[in-house]
Amino acid sequence: MHHDHRFEVRAVWDDEAKVWVATSDDVPGLATEAGSMDDLLRKLRVMVPELLELNGVIPSEHEETPFQVVTLMSASAAGHA
Repeated sequence: MHHDHRFEVRAVWDDEAKVWVATSDDVPGLATEAGSMDDLLRKLRVMVPELLELNGVIPSEHEETPFQVVTLMSASAAGHA
């Protein structure tokens, strides 16, 4: 089965904890974190299809599950005196 819908995952950098925190309105129950974007993507490649299947959003015989990660990282810069 081909799934045309691309599920959206939000990843926000938590500067205090030094981790990316991922959640999603499209993927019920998704809440995970990782210290790098590579580690986060590895986790999401497993978790996203598993959670979608568990929640009945996609059938168990799906071939692939496209998703996109939207990132947000806040920063500040020192002013010039």
